[in-house]
Amino acid sequence: MLEKIKIKRVVGIGCIWTLTFVLTGCSFLSNNPKQVAENKKVVAGPAAPVEISFWNPFGGGEGEFVERIVQDFNTSQKDVYVKQLRLESNEYYVKLSTALSSGKGPDVAVAHVDRMSPFVKAKQIMPLDELASEVGFDFKDLEESNVRSVSFMSKPYALPLDTHFHMLYYNKAIMKKAGLLNEDETPKLAMSTPEAFIQMLQQIQATVPNVEPFAVNTPYFQEPFLNMYYQAGGELLDVSKAKVTIHNDKSLRVLKFYQQIYASKLSDLNDKTPWDTFHNGKAALWMGGVWEAGYHLSESSLPAGIMPLPTLFGSSMQWGSSHTLVIPSYVTKDKQRAAMTFMSYFSKVGSMLWGQAGHVPANRAVLQSQAYKQLPYRKLFIEAQHQVKFAPQTDNYATMFTTLSEELQSIVMGGMDPEEGLVQLEKKMNSVLAN
Repeated sequence: MLEKIKIKRVVGIGCIWTLTFVLTGCSFLSNNPKQVAENKKVVAGPAAPVEISFWNPFGGGEGEFVERIVQDFNTSQKDVYVKQLRLESNEYYVKLSTALSSGKGPDVAVAHVDRMSPFVKAKQIMPLDELASEVGFDFKDLEESNVRSVSFMSKPYALPLDTHFHMLYYNKAIMKKAGLLNEDETPKLAMSTPEAFIQMLQQIQATVPNVEPFAVNTPYFQEPFLNMYYQAGGELLDVSKAKVTIHNDKSLRVLKFYQQIYASKLSDLNDKTPWDTFHNGKAALWMGGVWEAGYHLSESSLPAGIMPLPTLFGSSMQWGSSHTLVIPSYVTKDKQRAAMTFMSYFSKVGSMLWGQAGHVPANRAVLQSQAYKQLPYRKLFIEAQHQVKFAPQTDNYATMFTTLSEELQSIVMGGMDPEEGLVQLEKKMNSVLAN
């Protein structure tokens, strides 16, 4: 909406001389309608910014970084104003799906890459290639793997912001007490096989009692499971993407590996907040997200270090995801351009701040900048990024992922036989895929 500036008209017998330089051909006040219209057009004020709503699920430290990016964008120009709305992460996709279905909601929104497929199929979000060209954004400036992950029918349907995945955090003080810290403060980890890794954990257990050798993300066990399953060369779907193929020797080996760790008390099966256990100095190792880097490294009482995940099952492949920005199909043309302008800014400028939060930027210029590489451990992040395996593009992935989470919990927490559990897991996931 354009906001017009009210202009006081000069009423008098003659024109003030200064107006002759503003109003073309003014030697007297004209009653000619055409002349009056032209005069109004010349002296009309600037347009008000186009206001767009931005939905995201970011809280805590991540939310603070996003808030700064939005504020910086709003003050950097006067054409677009972004009004953000943060939603609780556990209800975010329910509300976003409802908004997209009803045609009433945000003008730009965050969507994880593995959540995009059903939105694309329902034509609820729009392709961005033409719109990007209109505002001068080039998808070639992004990491190729990120662009591939958001492309359907050879068109990008989102602007990927990052790649996020897990690294191995370690407590330097505990590792030193266990005799497992090098002079350069990197850990001496036996990482060639699951058996060697368990022996190393047993050394920590024997030399540093009263701490958890390895804090495992049992509350969200599907993530540490997929890390090792992908290392072993596992896939969730077959080549046709029509069938789940998770009941196999690879997944069985991974489950037995974790079950042995729990059974040997090398990890606490009942630890509901393992990320806090590590943060409070009560665990030697923690397989946590890169987005936690700022949280752990900023704690002065925690001598934390970071390294890539141990390669235990034959490769360095690991689970990962990506935050993206999407534009709903119901958004009007002027707001589409405004939204794309904001998205372009987030990628080109805001990504430096976003990178400080721990995520690995998808924007290649930011990723390769010295400013980013000089942040702690970021060179390791960049190397690990290339080993990430994104979710398969399927409309049912969100439900499949929930089923995977629930059934793995039954196996791990319920003490179910892993072979029997995998049979049941594959059956239920195939049922989800079929429907």
